[in-house]
Amino acid sequence: MIVSTKGRYALRVMIELANRREEGLVSLREVAREQEISEKYLELIMKELVKGGLVVGLRGKGGGYRLAGDPAACT
Repeated sequence: MIVSTKGRYALRVMIELANRREEGLVSLREVAREQEISEKYLELIMKELVKGGLVVGLRGKGGGYRLAGDPAACT
């Protein structure tokens, strides 16, 4: 099976959010820095993950992203 670059990055982001679940909301900037992904490209990916119900996002100061459910339930 061939996985696109966007798909690989989305998976890396989901793993990052799962590892940082105890921190609560994680900023897009932090994820981009940790995963060495462009913030602009990551914005597109996160938008799709939120739309798909896999990630919850909160805008504004103190906002960020977190997984929508339990990491063990993600398949």
